[in-house]
Amino acid sequence: MDPVRHLKISICVLFLLLSFGTFGYIAIEGWDTLDALYMTVITLGTVGFREVQPLSAPGKVFTMLLIFFGVSVIGYIVGSLAQIMFEGQFHRIIGRKKVEKAIAALQDHYIICGFGRIGALICKEFAAKPLPFVVVEKDAETIERMEADGHGYLFLRGDATVDDTLLKAGIKTAKGLISVVTSDTENVYITLTARGLNPDLYILARSGEEGSEIKLKRAGANKVVSPYLIGGSRMAQAILRPTVVDFIEIATGHEHMELQMEEIVIPEHSGFIGESLASSGFRKETGVIIVGIKKESGKMGFNPESHTRIESGDTLIVLGEPTAITKLDQLVRCSSCAEETIKKHKRPHE
Repeated sequence: MDPVRHLKISICVLFLLLSFGTFGYIAIEGWDTLDALYMTVITLGTVGFREVQPLSAPGKVFTMLLIFFGVSVIGYIVGSLAQIMFEGQFHRIIGRKKVEKAIAALQDHYIICGFGRIGALICKEFAAKPLPFVVVEKDAETIERMEADGHGYLFLRGDATVDDTLLKAGIKTAKGLISVVTSDTENVYITLTARGLNPDLYILARSGEEGSEIKLKRAGANKVVSPYLIGGSRMAQAILRPTVVDFIEIATGHEHMELQMEEIVIPEHSGFIGESLASSGFRKETGVIIVGIKKESGKMGFNPESHTRIESGDTLIVLGEPTAITKLDQLVRCSSCAEETIKKHKRPHE
């Protein structure tokens, strides 16, 4: 058990002993409350003062029992304090309070349930982006490993199937939840709990066994991913279409930073709304390739033609160098930049 919890329990037992001793002396000896409390304190403290008043035979027996239990509890408290002092528990407590404060301040963040191999990879990707997230993990050894790794991830120890745990993780203000614990049953329960607490939350869940995908979607998951299915398909494609797989790895991996595939959302205030891809000048101005456009309705269009109109809420799937993608993202968010860019690239007949 956590030594801090040991200490809390011991202090509670000590207060119970104080109450028990006080009422015991009042009942046995007929003393007033102050004398009874004073006698209890000096007895538990073993300071050796004389009795407040002469004790009867039952009072002496009661005092011996009180000393026996009191010395045991106080010794336990001293041991817990020593453990906290020597193991640096005070620093851990202070650090934990800071983490809890940071978690409470999160907005539009992601909750990652489970810090196994998949959860750790997701955290690594989010930290590289960076995206705000908090990890929920119930295994004590995994929590210790997270603390020892020194990545600085915000984490919360608890069961993600319990309402209070997800509320502490800020589910009310979260943007999404990713459930990647090893058990499909737990993933279903986590999804049900999260959907009940936040109906608008985007939930991504891991599926391990065949047939679990349907259950997870019924529970409220927006998207279900099977790592085994994706891994098997990827390995097969590496043999059947090695060049295509190499290209995808270059576009989506971090080991090849010269080319990336990214998505950029057209904001409501963008000056490019209503313009065509040709008149927007995205390609000429930044050098990125528009691979596809996902409409707000969910309809996906691949390799869009130059006359395709840009609408609010469109998600552009682009391919290009990281600097070019950053430039395009800044361009679509800059209202004053749109008019100048459109004038530069708009054709006379448009």
